[in-house]
Amino acid sequence: MALESALIKPVVDAIMALLRRGENMQLNRNAEKAVREAIRELLLASPDENKAAARIAIAKAAGLLSEDVVLAEEMLQKHRATKAKTRGKTGSSRKRVAAKSTAAPASKTTLKPKPVTAGKRAPKTSKATRAAPKKTASSTRKKTTTKTAGRRRSDDTD
Repeated sequence: MALESALIKPVVDAIMALLRRGENMQLNRNAEKAVREAIRELLLASPDENKAAARIAIAKAAGLLSEDVVLAEEMLQKHRATKAKTRGKTGSSRKRVAAKSTAAPASKTTLKPKPVTAGKRAPKTSKATRAAPKKTASSTRKKTTTKTAGRRRSDDTD
């Protein structure tokens, strides 16, 4: 019996070593896959930085030391740097107003803003003072209008 127990321990140790090696190989494959996915994510037009950072962390935790991990980290850092530089810039034509500081200079007096008149109608004039509109070919055509929700809508859409 002593002979059998002496042979069992080395066999069990060899089997356990093979299982550990298989687990390590699978762990390395998964880590390499995570790095590939992180690089693929960073190459997209609008990458998700959190996903890429998590995948890079998976590869580092698995102990994967390769140039792909370094490349993915550099790509993530460069993307974050360019994102910080372009934050707030859009392709729209609307001009953005810079945030005003809370402390006003003591030497300048504050002026009241003038009321905006761009959206207001011109004051009504009497019929006698109004000039008669010129008749053109387009103004002689009869226009039908319907009243919808308090606003007039023209059905003539030339």
